[in-house]
Amino acid sequence: MATNFPLRTLLVDDEPLAINRLRRLLGRYDDTFAIVGEAINGLEGLKAVEALEPDLIFLDIEMPGLNGFEMLARLPYLPIVVFATAYDDYAVRAFEENSIDYLLKPIEAERLEKTVERIRKSHSAPTGSSPDLRYVLEMLKPKKELHSISVKTGDRILLIPLANIAYFEAEDKYVLLHTVDGQQFLTNHTITTLEEKLPDTFTRISRSTLLNSRHIREIQRHFNGKYVIIMRDQKATQLMTGSSYHENLKNLMEL
Repeated sequence: MATNFPLRTLLVDDEPLAINRLRRLLGRYDDTFAIVGEAINGLEGLKAVEALEPDLIFLDIEMPGLNGFEMLARLPYLPIVVFATAYDDYAVRAFEENSIDYLLKPIEAERLEKTVERIRKSHSAPTGSSPDLRYVLEMLKPKKELHSISVKTGDRILLIPLANIAYFEAEDKYVLLHTVDGQQFLTNHTITTLEEKLPDTFTRISRSTLLNSRHIREIQRHFNGKYVIIMRDQKATQLMTGSSYHENLKNLMEL
């Protein structure tokens, strides 16, 4: 791949008018961009990347067949990517937070100029994939919705519905699952793994405790800024919060 300007640039968009407008706007910056090809959908975009090996892609998000995310996920490497989208939603904010540029349609000359300046100030052209973009794509993948946690008991494997789980508690190297009806089971997961995989109704309140906020009965103030959380389980379990988890608790009390 080239490492100098002008960058070999591919335009991918299913709207001919959008491509024509972008080509015209980019024509003002022929010292930065050399347009080597166009594609009207994600499938054609994949073939074009393989054939042309561009340094940079101006990429639409919503396209028939393969959308922009799906196309990128199939690429063997990631060039510089500037997204062009008509949707100013959570995905756009994620791109901005991860230093990946985007343009809202219809693309304005003034906004494009900022993109050009940003690209010029960055390193010339990548020699490999972009870790920030890989991270965003991973975050935007649809996640499988969990409904239960599997646990072993003897020769059996039980599936415990999330709605029946009151809290998880780490003890030494083990993590115990506690149900609303007072049972407990050993799990094969760490507290951190569970925190990442479980839905937002499960909240970490200390290094060793992850609870189901739907089964909280009461929150009481304790000493040194800590709180005692009383659960709505058979044992009316009392759980102590950790001092470094105040933000989680604050979110809980705003429910």
